Amino acid sequence: MKQIKKKLPIGIENFAKLQAEDFYYVDKTMLIKELLDNWAEVNLFTRPRRFGKTLNMNMLKAFFELNGDKNCFKGTRISREVYLCEQYMGKFPVIFISLKSISAQTYEKACDMAIQIVNGEARRFQYLLDSERLTEYDKDAFKSLLLPDMKESVLCSSLRILSELLEKHHGQKVILLIDEYDVPLAKAFELGYYNSMTLLIRNLFENALKTNDSLKFAVLTGCMRISKESIFTGLNNLKVLSVADVQFDEYFGFTDSDVKNILEYYELSEHYDEIKIWYDGYRFGNVEVYCPWDVINYCDELRINNMAQPQNYWSNTSSNEAVKRFIQETDKERSERKLRN
Repeated sequence: MKQIKKKLPIGIENFAKLQAEDFYYVDKTMLIKELLDNWAEVNLFTRPRRFGKTLNMNMLKAFFELNGDKNCFKGTRISREVYLCEQYMGKFPVIFISLKSISAQTYEKACDMAIQIVNGEARRFQYLLDSERLTEYDKDAFKSLLLPDMKESVLCSSLRILSELLEKHHGQKVILLIDEYDVPLAKAFELGYYNSMTLLIRNLFENALKTNDSLKFAVLTGCMRISKESIFTGLNNLKVLSVADVQFDEYFGFTDSDVKNILEYYELSEHYDEIKIWYDGYRFGNVEVYCPWDVINYCDELRINNMAQPQNYWSNTSSNEAVKRFIQETDKERSERKLRN
């Protein structure tokens, strides 16, 4: 009887769903151990889109969050690190926000979207309203994070306030995860309100990452490295991990061995050479990396039609317009400086 294969995780970014619903998972859980072994209070990973950033962030949330489902990690590489799991798995309040949906024509609308994101995350912790460890003033502060018409000043301090309240209730410092931090900045740059958005994100991050005594550690992801002088001013605890860094080089995207294992599992090994030619176009640190979005989509095509031809799936997922505009504006500024000098 032919074995029923796991489903290919096309577009699946929820780690718990991926594990529970029998999707194929390329095990990147040792990212957790490397994060803990190579300590930094604030870690920023910059990687191209569609390279597993959100799935990894979701995996971190599933591992560290209080009362998480430990079965999600059954059989994974990190589960063999017994002492580490006993010390860290399911032991921390986790705040997880994604800024990828902030795409607005004006700064005011972008602010409203940011408020909705904070509202949504705060609603996960409504049990704080019944906490015997919080004062009425604390609970009023929490209620302010649930308001759809939240003041901008409250928005800027919202992640710090939520961290403080969670620590006070649980007696444990908080892990903060911020996914796609640069999306609202790229959109703002494109539409002409970059300076206002930069100031908002800078104030939000300064409160959450610099002056937050309730922070255990934070992880941020994005496609681009925004200059430290613009939004990370004074953030001395920041560790930037780009595609050039050797640390964590194997945890975003598929390595050569990952691809060979996938092809072997789905009985597609004869297509290895063409997949390597088409999709092995990246190098992170010391590791050659394949674009996972391309590999998974092509494997899905091959399972239906073994004669399917490879194509560029990645380029159809979103625009690189923001990157182009950043480069064009940088070139323009350099030319203007040369003319002035």
